Order: sequence, then C-alpha cells, then structure tokens
Amino acid sequence: MAPAAPVADAGTAPEAAAEIGGSPGVQSVDRAATVLQILAREGLAGVSEIAAEMGIHKSTASRLLGALVARELVQQDHERGKYQLGFGILRLAAAIPGRLNLVQEAGPYLRELAASARETVNLAVLRSGYAVNVDQARGPSTLGTQDWVGSLTPLHATASGKVLLAALTADERGALLGGTRLPRFTSRTLTTRARLEDELLEVAHAGSATAREEYEIGLVSLAVPVRDHRGVVIAGISVSGPEFRFDPSAPEVLAALQDAGLEVSRRMGYSPA
Repeated sequence: MAPAAPVADAGTAPEAAAEIGGSPGVQSVDRAATVLQILAREGLAGVSEIAAEMGIHKSTASRLLGALVARELVQQDHERGKYQLGFGILRLAAAIPGRLNLVQEAGPYLRELAASARETVNLAVLRSGYAVNVDQARGPSTLGTQDWVGSLTPLHATASGKVLLAALTADERGALLGGTRLPRFTSRTLTTRARLEDELLEVAHAGSATAREEYEIGLVSLAVPVRDHRGVVIAGISVSGPEFRFDPSAPEVLAALQDAGLEVSRRMGYSPA
C-alpha cells in the first residue's frame, strides 16, 4: 500500500490535533473515512497495514475498526483476521434513489437469469474508478463463486468493468485508468492500455464483454450493459462461474443475458431504436 501522510495519534496535544485535522471529533471522522477508503482500495487489510499507512498506533487503528464494525460499515474476515467493507456501506448506498431504483428493478431479472444459467449473476455500477457490485443472484449449483456484493473490482480485468469502460470516451477512460500500464492480477490480465483499448472497441461493437481468468484464476464471466432512458450505460449485468463449468461463449447464455440486460434497461426507461 502506498504510504499516506502521517496523522496525529490519540495522544497528540489538542493544539497539534487541531493543526493537523481540526478538532478531535473532526479528526476521528477523518480517520474513519480514511480507513474506509483504504478498505475500498485494498479489499482486505489488517490492523497493522492500516495503522502503518495512516501513521497511527495499532491500538488506535483497532479502536477505529471496532467502531466501524459496530456500525456494520466494516466486517472482519475471521479466517484471515483482516477487515473489509461491510453491508452497512450498501445500506448507505441504497439511500441514493437512482441506485436503489436500479437494484429494485433489476432484482427479479437477476434471479431469473441465475436460475436459467445456473450460475452467479451480478449487477455492477461504476464508482470511483471501480466496478462495484450492488446486487447478486446465485444459481442453484452448490459450487458457486463468492459473494461479490459490495466488492470494488478492477474495470480492466472484469467483464462488467469492460462494459462500463467501453461506454466511456477515451479521455474519460484515461482519467480513470491513469498511465499505460495496468495492474496485473493473473497471467491473463490485460496490462497495457493499447491492448485494452483494442478489446473495448470489440466490446462496444458486440455489446458484450468477457473476462477469462483475468481477475481470478478459474473465474470466467460474460457481461452486457444496462442503459437508462437516455441510452446511457449505467450498469453491467454479468454471469460468472468456474472455468471448468461455465462457457461464456455459449450462444444460449449470451441470448439470455442480453434479454435480461434489455428488460432491465426498459425498466429504467430505455427504448431501443
């Protein structure tokens, strides 16, 4: 993790605290927000990692995490002992009318698609340079993918992310992705902007995107866009599953996914030409 500027710790004198981040109350809010930003970026992080990045004692980081856990804004992965964003974040996000409406309208179609495809279906939107999964429906298989709700996933390495990127202008993509090199997650991740741009042209033409073990080994996915009343892409619906079982190139899977994407788009006011 990239180091952040040190923040005064709990024992800092009031004058110094005010100089660094305002009143102690404001400082606590600032620290809590910083913890949430770290977890949004990293996915999982331990107390030591968070304390080191913020320049505070582990005990202070632990108290911050405890307060956030109590509010369900953060939850602990007990197997690994690390922390991640909690479902309380989703409840706050659901208060945004547009997002709440999208989740409500898409829900029945996600469940229907998951039942027919027999795989996991996700609904993702663009937020802060990531594809954030705001809803999920699981297929009937006992061996499924993980719970992705609330996860911030990389745009260039996921099918939904590619659908969202393909709808942007080149300048908008540049602002989100930064330089010419992109983070590698597996040996199949597209790590150059040039290769990604070529694929995004194909995505825009085809109206769908695939990701084959680009974010996680063994995970493949297929996604299509969801449009609003203006025809603007506002989300992506994806079907994903284990590589050994799910074939994203199967015509019947694409047809069912396109139907779901179109129906949700219509529910959001979209009228195909």
